Amino acid sequence: MFILYKLKKIMRFQKNLTQMLRKPLFFVFILLLFSGCNGKFPGADARKYPDDPALRVKKNIEEGKGFRLNDTFSVKRSGGTFDFANSNELWRASLDVIDFMPLSSVNYSGGIIITDWYSTGENQNESIKISIRFLTNEIRSDALNIKIFTRKCDLNLNNCKFTETNKVLVSELTKEILKKAAIYKQQDEKKKDKK
Repeated sequence: MFILYKLKKIMRFQKNLTQMLRKPLFFVFILLLFSGCNGKFPGADARKYPDDPALRVKKNIEEGKGFRLNDTFSVKRSGGTFDFANSNELWRASLDVIDFMPLSSVNYSGGIIITDWYSTGENQNESIKISIRFLTNEIRSDALNIKIFTRKCDLNLNNCKFTETNKVLVSELTKEILKKAAIYKQQDEKKKDKK
């Protein structure tokens, strides 16, 4: 009984101690937070900045404290070059070769074209789907990762079987896209030479 009484007393003491230390610890935390600002509270000295907002913006940009959208889209930027889809010969050639198929997902920035399931009028129970992933913008044989899937279903479009087709059809499609892309590149170079 005596041990139980002492245990309760110790627990009350710990509870009171934590309550007493909460406020000072909070104030110490706030002081450390503000001391990280070199002893200065957030905000600017109004004497160091002009009253006119346009001049303040100009000064901030000169000091590197801000940016303008006009600067990010200007021609003199030093970042990478971003081509539009119509200037990429592989992209245009791929879309032209599979233009008879409905498209499910087309993402130029992600470099992927996915068609929807396509079947001819002759056999409605068999359809194909093509996925083209662009690994590079250069016209070469390893620039494309093409997968062709076939779906064969029963008469009521139930119990479908999905398989990836043989490599012969993939290589023929790759060859056709590369031929068309090479033609587009020659045409673009001729246009540049004329200018």
